[in-house]
Amino acid sequence: MGNTMSESLIKYGTSFQSKIISSLLTDVKFVKQIIDILEVSYFDTDSNKFLVKSIKDYFVKYKTQPTMESIKIMVDDVENDVLKVAIVDSLRGAWQHREDPDLEFVKEKTLEFCKNQIMKNAIMQSVELLETQQYDDIKGIIDKAMTAGMERDIGHEYITGFEERMTKQARDTQPTAWDSVNDLMDGGLGGGELGVIVAPAGIGKSWTLQAIGTHAMKKGLTVIHYTLELNAAYVGLRYDCIISGQPTGNLQYYKDDVQRAIDKLKGNLIIKYYPTRTASVNTIFAHLQQCELQGIKPDLVIVDYADIMKSTSNFTEKRHQIGHVYEELRGMAGEFDIPIWTASQANRSSLEEDVIDASKVSEDYSKVMTADFVMSMSRKVEDKIANTGRFHVIKNRFGPDGITFPATINTNTGYIQIYETNTQGGKEVQGKMNNADEYIRKTLAQKKKDFDGEGFE
Repeated sequence: MGNTMSESLIKYGTSFQSKIISSLLTDVKFVKQIIDILEVSYFDTDSNKFLVKSIKDYFVKYKTQPTMESIKIMVDDVENDVLKVAIVDSLRGAWQHREDPDLEFVKEKTLEFCKNQIMKNAIMQSVELLETQQYDDIKGIIDKAMTAGMERDIGHEYITGFEERMTKQARDTQPTAWDSVNDLMDGGLGGGELGVIVAPAGIGKSWTLQAIGTHAMKKGLTVIHYTLELNAAYVGLRYDCIISGQPTGNLQYYKDDVQRAIDKLKGNLIIKYYPTRTASVNTIFAHLQQCELQGIKPDLVIVDYADIMKSTSNFTEKRHQIGHVYEELRGMAGEFDIPIWTASQANRSSLEEDVIDASKVSEDYSKVMTADFVMSMSRKVEDKIANTGRFHVIKNRFGPDGITFPATINTNTGYIQIYETNTQGGKEVQGKMNNADEYIRKTLAQKKKDFDGEGFE
């Protein structure tokens, strides 16, 4: 009697059924979840029934869904020519839907439909069992119906999964612009990971994030840069500086050079501005979904910067709100499986520190605890004159931390280079910083000389 209650998917229309077949062909996780509860009889045409049955049978045997090649071989075995033509049509229709933006919705609805069918049938059987007072059997049937269509993927099976670990090699990373940092990070930041640059106001947090964005674009990646402080056009100008090597003031005089430098870029950049404290992680989440619907899939996201985002939860203490934003950002990185870089404010007292460590992170260190990689940036007054600075690794989930790198930092052109201490460049910069007073004296003397030389007639 199980089937008297069975409805079919006809009520959702033909293209809906076509999209289900499309999902079965492209999403192995969906097949695993629905294989036991999706009945061939739910589909209305013989061609759809044939395709669903073929995919199910193939999956049971080979534990994965068939490729287009294998389906074509199955179709070739069909004797009835009219049916064969219909199947090829259905298959073509399903294949055309594979990029549709509403497939997630279709999968959810289909799972829900199938679960409901199982539940209805279980209740009907329970009625019969009630009459014969077989109560234990009822519990068994209902329990089984409740677990129908649950996610099958229990996780990574360690003992049998060695080969999988070796082929995947765990992390797929997007490198930063600096080899010294990439080596420490085991290649860079991976999907689902959060990197944070910590610095006091006006030291160059944004420049550092933009340097990471520029490097990704040069490598042919798509970057989405969210700015909550500077407007989009201004951030664009800063990217122009980094890409062309010209200071902001010169850009208009070197338009052709800048354009040529931009034309050479292999990747893509989208800059989205939200006024301070108006955007929450949900705002960015919605924007990323919008981008995906328009066929823009980012490889890297930059949020400048997390401390001035709005928390989606109301905490009485500001530091808890900010801490929550970092947790949500990392959660979002995981959902979209992309690396996210952001920045954090260090407190005022750190302005004259040689190295900014964890204790100088303003509001609360716990906010950056969520991150996978945290690096601070320090520049004293003399560093600003000498275009030098230090990057210090506060936290590193992929390797050693507590390491300080000398760096060249020129915020006129956005040129930032981070050196290994023992390299030629590293030694030169270190030397410059060690003799900062002498360097400043020389620079000022030279400026005075230039000034005097001009003379006032």
